[in-house]
Amino acid sequence: MRRVLICAAVVAVTWAAPPGMRTPLAQTPAAAAPNTVARVIVKFRTNSALLRKQTLSITSQQTQQAAALGQRIGIALEAGRGLSDRSHVVIGRGLSSKQLAARLAAESDVEYAVADERKHIVAVPNDSLYASGPAVTATNGGPAVGQWYLKPPPPAGSASAAWGSTAPAAINAEQAWDITTGSASVVVAVLDTGIRFDHSDLQGGNVLPGYDMVSEDSAGVFTSANDSDGRDADASDPGDFVTAAEAGPLGCSQTNSSWHGTQTLGLIGAATNNGVGMASVGRTVRVMPVRVLGKCGGYDSDIQAGILWAAGIHVPNVPDNTTPARVINMSLGGDVACTQGYIDAIGQANAAGAVVVASAGNSTGHPVSSPASCPGAIAVAALRHVGDKVGFSDIGPQIAIAAPGGNCVNTAAGAACLYPIVTTTNKGTINPVAGPPGASYTDSFDASLGTSFSAPLVAGTAALMLSVNPSLTPAQVKAKLQATARPFPTTGGTAGTQTCVAPAAGVDQLECYCTTSTCGAGMLDAHAAVLSVSGVQASIALQTTTPTAGQAVSLASASTLTAGQSIASYDWTILNAGTTGATITSAANADSVVVSPAAAGSFVIQLTTTDNNGFVSTTTLSVAVIAPPAPPAPAPSAVTPSGGGGALGVGWLLLLLAAVLSLALVSARERAALSAATARPGRTD
Repeated sequence: MRRVLICAAVVAVTWAAPPGMRTPLAQTPAAAAPNTVARVIVKFRTNSALLRKQTLSITSQQTQQAAALGQRIGIALEAGRGLSDRSHVVIGRGLSSKQLAARLAAESDVEYAVADERKHIVAVPNDSLYASGPAVTATNGGPAVGQWYLKPPPPAGSASAAWGSTAPAAINAEQAWDITTGSASVVVAVLDTGIRFDHSDLQGGNVLPGYDMVSEDSAGVFTSANDSDGRDADASDPGDFVTAAEAGPLGCSQTNSSWHGTQTLGLIGAATNNGVGMASVGRTVRVMPVRVLGKCGGYDSDIQAGILWAAGIHVPNVPDNTTPARVINMSLGGDVACTQGYIDAIGQANAAGAVVVASAGNSTGHPVSSPASCPGAIAVAALRHVGDKVGFSDIGPQIAIAAPGGNCVNTAAGAACLYPIVTTTNKGTINPVAGPPGASYTDSFDASLGTSFSAPLVAGTAALMLSVNPSLTPAQVKAKLQATARPFPTTGGTAGTQTCVAPAAGVDQLECYCTTSTCGAGMLDAHAAVLSVSGVQASIALQTTTPTAGQAVSLASASTLTAGQSIASYDWTILNAGTTGATITSAANADSVVVSPAAAGSFVIQLTTTDNNGFVSTTTLSVAVIAPPAPPAPAPSAVTPSGGGGALGVGWLLLLLAAVLSLALVSARERAALSAATARPGRTD
């Protein structure tokens, strides 16, 4: 007896989304003293029910709005002065202004709520050269404008003269210092000629020992190093002078010592507000000299080793750097295109969290020099005091931003330079003059001019940004510097000044009006840059690995905060659904959100975060959505058995019928044969 068994297999498929990373809501800070008065500026959303038109006066409406908000959060609130038809001050008691702002910002119909704080007169450093330089004589002194490049620029359209010694290109470090004067946890490495540690403005806890990376010219020869030894822990500058006898063999020109590293490092981290000398951008950040240049410059290998070591990356036969730099300044360059060695070194430094800043070069408007032209470097061009490109600065599409580089205006022989960059130096012409007698500052006759001095202003600003928000990545620092830059002026330069054009090798381009394709995003604004990172930094994490039409897409806040801050509110919005028809299908005011796209394409989602200090940050993310996979085509029924238990096809029925008939014929023959055998005589079984 034969039996045919047809079995169907059932496969169950389950899917579970992995748990997402969430940015937790921080706990409410401890309550303030009962007699504390909180003042908060509240702006309502345009669709807020509290803005319904009434016959009451504005004052009465605002009183009712404050009372309604108070009922919601359980605190009696009073209305203060109005700012617009949707914003006014509210006053509460028993908690701080920041605490009240955080509570009110969480209300769905409040666009923002920020503490109504006091502002004060900006504290100007008391360094003697900040306001103005010494009286100008026939051979020294000045400039009369002092450290003009650190001061607030005049308002757009105002004459510089009306604002004292300020200039349109000034970076407004003064107001940045109102936010932070720097953190000792942020280290800026200055790759240069080393420094004079005996300079009175470069002593104290903010100057680290650093390292000397200048190696020998050949086996046992240390002419370029000028210190009779190779790599060691002594980053002091012995002088980079080149004598007439050395010029030929070394392949460069006879020159006096530049004390270049002392000048660039002083701009970033000279002691400030100590009553003498100059002020620096970074003020209280720590600075670390890394000597990579000597007589006739420096080898790429030494510079690249300096980049790696400064960032905390191991260099063979050199002790590891125990104080890795968050910012690396390189006021150096050459006219050879960026090589793979620099690309690799800068890439490793960026990956280690170091911001790399480099000067554009001083070959009079030619293409950007290397390593400024390398990926991952923030290339800096130089501006005149009025904001147009100074003649010596190189330009090109690799430039990220521009900053003051010094200019003289009066170019007559022996005349005082009117707008130099004031910084630390040494009085020695060849060898250094040791101790306090050698400590000096550049002035209108020994002027510091060049993109070498633009880059440190950007590096110092980056250090201030990292001081208030150490979680920033190098890419975020660059993006914020560019996003907050002020527009280049188109007037104010020398008569006949033209607009800058794309650079060409060997073609000089002197003073010109900058464009974003030649001089970067704009003019450095230290205050705006530091302010932009002083609160929560909104960021979105896509949690669904492969967003697919018809399936839920999960996103979460990956926003970062500085110490002592918390996120008060989230606001998710679909800015552009595109062809996806995407809609938010979860709460839009939580730390994560679910979006449902109906079709393939891409959608853009926006996250706005507000922290407990009232700082608002917004970011967007474009999400690509794929179409769901097509269902598999059914296999031919005559070949593949059905697994679903449905009705048999015609083909299967015919085959089954043939099999039954065949079995029937076989059975008939077997019965006939059996009958014949039993009828045959003499047969026994």
